[in-house]
Amino acid sequence: MISLDDAVTARLETHGERFEVLVDPDAALEMRRDEFDGELTDVIAARDVFENASRGDRPAESDLETVFGTTEPLEIIPEVIGQGEIQITADQREAMQQRKKRSLINTISRNAINPQMDGAPHPPDRIESALDEAGFTVDPMTPADEQVDDALEALRPVIPIRFEEMTVAVQLPADYAGSGQAKLREFGELEREEWQADGSWVGVITFPAGMQDEFYGRVNEVSEGNGETSVVKDKDELKTR
Repeated sequence: MISLDDAVTARLETHGERFEVLVDPDAALEMRRDEFDGELTDVIAARDVFENASRGDRPAESDLETVFGTTEPLEIIPEVIGQGEIQITADQREAMQQRKKRSLINTISRNAINPQMDGAPHPPDRIESALDEAGFTVDPMTPADEQVDDALEALRPVIPIRFEEMTVAVQLPADYAGSGQAKLREFGELEREEWQADGSWVGVITFPAGMQDEFYGRVNEVSEGNGETSVVKDKDELKTR
């Protein structure tokens, strides 16, 4: 369960009664969209249903039975979340908005490039400044990934930007191949790989172009600067090899 300090109130008013539960706002919103795949206990701060959560007042069991057909809180809580409203304070709304904005910026920065600068990535600070200049407002009640298209539309008049993938061939010497190749696979899709007779590893990996600096840094890290890379210009050529 989450802490009471991080919880907000989900409130359902029906049949002339009010029912409240204490929930994590982001997880509760995911539940409302059928996108939450965790446990109910990960969403709530208390295994209880209240008439007034701030005072700790509980509804009569007869009211619970009439409205929900049960008095079991863990059966009632999902209904309150699904049918009710998520109540958030101004401070909670601001905190949620900042979290969503940071997530949105990171997503764009990891996937976008500057087409006027030979495909160089845009740093997060540049994305944030451009969003502010564009006057884009992040919706704290909508997942960050659902706001990416609108954010890009707002950014394009301010900075040259495009989402793009890149494909890079990597060779790691035998001394670094075993653990190094596993760490490089994490970046994206492994298009092909070959283990050479000398124990070295050659892999071709496609990943979001905005991650290129991070990728090259990881190659240097896992190979102590002994790895080799080359950009694959035409990914279709891989299919004919």
